[in-house]
Amino acid sequence: MNWEADFEFQRVRHLIKEKFDRPALPDMNALLFLIGVQELGRWQQSFEKEEKQDLMHIAVCRLMSYDGHYEFVGRDDDGWPHYKLISKIPPSSLAEQEATLKQHIVTYFNELEEEEGLLG
Repeated sequence: MNWEADFEFQRVRHLIKEKFDRPALPDMNALLFLIGVQELGRWQQSFEKEEKQDLMHIAVCRLMSYDGHYEFVGRDDDGWPHYKLISKIPPSSLAEQEATLKQHIVTYFNELEEEEGLLG
């Protein structure tokens, strides 16, 4: 990951920290959870462990849709978003996977900021 991409990722982390008045910068898992909640479209005080995992999975599917690997197919009766795998994600190292997710997280929050002014 180049310094510019890393700078943008750190910028998103700082914006989220300030927006939610958190004492520490969010890590990758916290950002994935937040994206999952955003995609679900509703907040609740607590989520079960399995729901948290599902939210993070939704986030990864949403992020990997930027590369055309997943496609949104709709919501179930409970309002949870569902994606289908369109193309296999090519094997890559853990560092490459993390760099891809970071890049897509920045894109996601930049789009959110433009559309809804959430991070302003």
